[in-house]
Amino acid sequence: MPKSALLLFSLLIVIHLSPSAAYNVVSFGARGDGRTDSTAAFLRTWKAACSSAKPASVSVPRGKYLLKSIWFVGPCRSRIVFEMSGTIVAPDNYNVIGNSEFWILFYKVSQLTIVGGTVDAKGHAFWSCRQRNGRCPGGARSITFQWCNNVVMRGLTSLNSQTIHIAINHSNNIKIQNVKITAPSGSPNTDGIHIQSSRGITVTGSTIRTGDDCISIGPGSMNLWIEKIGCGPGHGISIGSLGNYANEEGVLNVTVTNSVFTKTQNGVRVKAWARPYGSYARNLVFRNLIMRNVGNPIIIDQKYCPDNSCPHESSGLRVSQVLYKNIKGTSATQAAMTFVCSASRPCYGIKLQDIKLTYVNTLRRPTVAYCEHADGYTSGSVSPRSCL
Repeated sequence: MPKSALLLFSLLIVIHLSPSAAYNVVSFGARGDGRTDSTAAFLRTWKAACSSAKPASVSVPRGKYLLKSIWFVGPCRSRIVFEMSGTIVAPDNYNVIGNSEFWILFYKVSQLTIVGGTVDAKGHAFWSCRQRNGRCPGGARSITFQWCNNVVMRGLTSLNSQTIHIAINHSNNIKIQNVKITAPSGSPNTDGIHIQSSRGITVTGSTIRTGDDCISIGPGSMNLWIEKIGCGPGHGISIGSLGNYANEEGVLNVTVTNSVFTKTQNGVRVKAWARPYGSYARNLVFRNLIMRNVGNPIIIDQKYCPDNSCPHESSGLRVSQVLYKNIKGTSATQAAMTFVCSASRPCYGIKLQDIKLTYVNTLRRPTVAYCEHADGYTSGSVSPRSCL
């Protein structure tokens, strides 16, 4: 193809893909001073973009925009690009958003792209209330996608969420790319990304430093791809907790790859309550992972009980077809691999391949593996020695 024709073709593509209707939140009354309530202005902007017959953009220029709890509701007529150069901040009084489950909610929205920006929920006062067992609200998730499809979030920074930073529920084909999530290691229940009842979710190229799971995967999650994650501090990447309710959906086809864990409480974990409810977690792949001073780098725990109020039953969850491949580094616990499975429904099909985990303890004790009701096999070099 001649260069002139190629240039024209490329220009046509750009014109075709570029939003045709632009909506700036400042034009609808938002003020970037960090003090003025801009919730209504953002809603007016969204309403205009959502009703546009042409593809639209919502622009948030530089500045700090104070938002109370806000719902961006679809379905919209065309695709929307949400372009953020500024920072969205929560009110200083944590009750304002804390009495709502959601701070920023996208509900029944499809064909949405969110680019850049920062959201700061100012969670410190809320966490302090929780830690002193005060009369606190339930807390708000910073960003939630509920019943959404075909969404891309790229380059966003989330700071100090009251609870979960990014939640994905009942949604399909969501791509989270190059996000940065930060909260102190002691902040309670501040999961980085929580996925539940959703399919076709990818999380790539992201850094997550928080007080709970970097990524948590709940019931009904299928076909997930998680790659190039820097996790820590935090509790690691967890499938679960599962098996806490009757008629719970299973978890299927999850891959975690090419990621680094640093000083996390756990590495890759499957956790389930010791309750008799039948469900499953299968076709799980954990590969090409580096552990740096990580507690429990590899763990399946079907006696999960975080608050000492334990059910003391046998888990009805079936964990099967799990691959751990090329996982190396250092363990903060002597038990570098732990498989505590159900007596009534043992784990099976667990494969260990090319594992090398050493103990950071100064006494230079060797790492060990611990098994209960777990069946599987090994290939390549596996250290610590397998207990399967």
